Amino acid sequence: MSTEIPPPEVIYVEGHKVACNGGGGALGHPLVYLELGASGEVECGYCDRKFVHKDHAHDYADPSPRPEGAH
Repeated sequence: MSTEIPPPEVIYVEGHKVACNGGGGALGHPLVYLELGASGEVECGYCDRKFVHKDHAHDYADPSPRPEGAH
Protein backbone atom coordinates (compact mmCIF):
# COMPACT_ATOMS: atom_id res chain seq x y z
CA MET A 1 0.00 0.00 0.00
CA SER A 2 1.50 3.31 -1.10
CA THR A 3 0.94 6.31 1.16
CA GLU A 4 2.08 9.34 -0.78
CA ILE A 5 2.23 12.45 1.37
CA PRO A 6 0.74 15.46 -0.45
CA PRO A 7 2.89 18.57 -0.86
CA PRO A 8 2.26 21.24 1.78
CA GLU A 9 1.46 23.89 -0.83
CA VAL A 10 0.81 23.99 -4.57
CA ILE A 11 1.72 27.17 -6.43
CA TYR A 12 0.58 27.74 -10.01
CA VAL A 13 3.09 29.66 -12.13
CA GLU A 14 3.28 31.09 -15.63
CA GLY A 15 6.99 30.56 -16.28
CA HIS A 16 9.16 27.47 -16.52
CA LYS A 17 11.71 28.67 -13.96
CA VAL A 18 10.84 29.48 -10.35
CA ALA A 19 12.63 30.62 -7.22
CA CYS A 20 11.75 29.29 -3.77
CA ASN A 21 12.87 30.43 -0.33
CA GLY A 22 10.33 28.46 1.67
CA GLY A 23 8.23 31.52 2.37
CA GLY A 24 11.03 33.50 3.98
CA GLY A 25 11.30 34.45 7.61
CA ALA A 26 12.52 32.11 10.31
CA LEU A 27 10.84 29.14 8.63
CA GLY A 28 12.44 29.75 5.24
CA HIS A 29 15.42 28.12 3.55
CA PRO A 30 18.19 29.24 1.19
CA LEU A 31 16.94 30.68 -2.10
CA VAL A 32 16.94 28.00 -4.79
CA TYR A 33 16.04 28.18 -8.47
CA LEU A 34 14.07 25.33 -9.97
CA GLU A 35 13.10 24.50 -13.53
CA LEU A 36 9.80 22.85 -14.39
CA GLY A 37 10.39 19.77 -16.49
CA ALA A 38 8.35 18.36 -19.36
CA SER A 39 5.70 17.36 -16.82
CA GLY A 40 5.13 21.06 -16.07
CA GLU A 41 5.80 20.68 -12.36
CA VAL A 42 8.62 20.58 -9.83
CA GLU A 43 8.90 20.15 -6.05
CA CYS A 44 11.29 22.10 -3.87
CA GLY A 45 13.82 19.80 -2.22
CA TYR A 46 13.84 21.90 0.95
CA CYS A 47 10.19 22.63 1.74
CA ASP A 48 8.32 20.30 -0.65
CA ARG A 49 6.29 23.14 -2.17
CA LYS A 50 5.02 22.01 -5.54
CA PHE A 51 5.11 24.42 -8.47
CA VAL A 52 2.75 23.59 -11.34
CA HIS A 53 2.70 25.45 -14.66
CA LYS A 54 -0.72 27.02 -15.31
CA ASP A 55 -0.99 25.11 -18.61
CA HIS A 56 -0.78 21.85 -16.64
CA ALA A 57 -3.13 22.93 -13.86
CA HIS A 58 -5.99 20.87 -15.32
CA ASP A 59 -3.76 17.76 -15.16
CA TYR A 60 -3.05 18.15 -11.46
CA ALA A 61 -5.65 17.07 -8.90
CA ASP A 62 -4.96 18.69 -5.54
CA PRO A 63 -4.91 15.85 -2.99
CA SER A 64 -6.20 18.18 -0.29
CA PRO A 65 -8.76 20.52 -1.87
CA ARG A 66 -9.94 23.42 0.25
CA PRO A 67 -13.46 24.86 0.31
CA GLU A 68 -14.09 27.96 -1.78
CA GLY A 69 -13.01 31.09 0.05
CA ALA A 70 -10.83 29.24 2.58
CA HIS A 71 -7.24 30.45 2.91
